[in-house]
Amino acid sequence: MKLPLPDVIPSFRDFYSFEAHVRNARKKRGLDMVPEWYDAPVFYFSNVAGIVGPNAPIRKPPDTKELDYELELAVIIGREGRDIPVADADDYIAGFTILNDWSARDLQRQEMKVGLGPAKGKDFATSIGPYLVTPDELEDHVLPDRRWGKIYDLTMTAQVNGKEYSRGNAKDMRWTFAEMIAHASRNTVLKPGDLIGSGTVGTGCITEFPDGAFPWLYPGDVVRLEIEGIGVLENPIIE
Repeated sequence: MKLPLPDVIPSFRDFYSFEAHVRNARKKRGLDMVPEWYDAPVFYFSNVAGIVGPNAPIRKPPDTKELDYELELAVIIGREGRDIPVADADDYIAGFTILNDWSARDLQRQEMKVGLGPAKGKDFATSIGPYLVTPDELEDHVLPDRRWGKIYDLTMTAQVNGKEYSRGNAKDMRWTFAEMIAHASRNTVLKPGDLIGSGTVGTGCITEFPDGAFPWLYPGDVVRLEIEGIGVLENPIIE
């Protein structure tokens, strides 16, 4: 399998929509939950040149000792829009896929102290796939009780070398994709093919667990992400 969309992705915004992940990650750094997180969905831009598909080898950056995976749901934008209203934003989704936002935690931790980033802690690889699943295929998973936009009941799991590390559900997103798309399109244009990540599901990465609970990733490891209704995204790590 190759990428489930054209090789050229106009832009990649990765959001921060799971409260449990934000709490866990900040707690590990001795930080409380930031109140501004509840005001609007936030994101960072990542490197579209680093996006690869299923089974593609992920090269471990030689300057990290803390390589991590991140289990995410993602959408691809299907049509152009600017200042998209939240009520219309779900209609701009062409499809859903799995996303692994690979992270070098030691590099990320160092550069974030400057107050800008993440940068090289994320810059090297993002994998997506295996399929682009159209919204109609997931209608049976839509929950009825969301104020703005659709929320999906989809089990999400991560395994390393066949051992389960992470288990969560897309329904725990505090911000919906409709809210994220509306926010991303404020004062700018979203293009067909733009990639928008949900951010990591709660417990969806090694860094959220107590130190030593799971080892960091090294060449020879195989990371398998699975999301109900979408498929399995698997990538090996190499030198």
